[in-house]
This record gives sequence, structure tokens and C-alpha cells, in this order.
Amino acid sequence: MTTFELYVLIPLLVVVLLTQSILLFIDAKKKGSFAWFWGIWGLIQFPMPTVFYLLFVILPRRKKEKRSEME
Repeated sequence: MTTFELYVLIPLLVVVLLTQSILLFIDAKKKGSFAWFWGIWGLIQFPMPTVFYLLFVILPRRKKEKRSEME
């Protein structure tokens, strides 16, 4: 890997991780589900925090809302 590629890759990675972290934090705070946990985890790696957030926060919440609409 050349120096130029590193100069491009590292800032791109930082932007992606920061964006993911901020979006997870804001959405988790709105939903009341451990905002700091999702925000910090979003800073550490990509894309697993987003995938797990969808699986463990978003989907169960949507199922719950669907059930309450049916009643």
C-alpha cells in the first residue's frame, strides 16, 4: 500500500466511523436504548454496530408497533 493510498484511506475511514457513531447515538437516544453504548461501539468498527442495531433495536421495535396497531 502506498503512502498516497494511506492518506486517502485513513481520513475516509475516520469519516465513516464518526458518521456511523453519531447516527447510532442520536437514534438510540431517541429510542431510549443505550445511546452511549451504540455510539462508542460505532466508533470502533464498521459495519457490525449498524447491523446489530438494526437487528436488536429497530426490528423488535417495529414488530412491537405492528402488534399494538393490530390490537
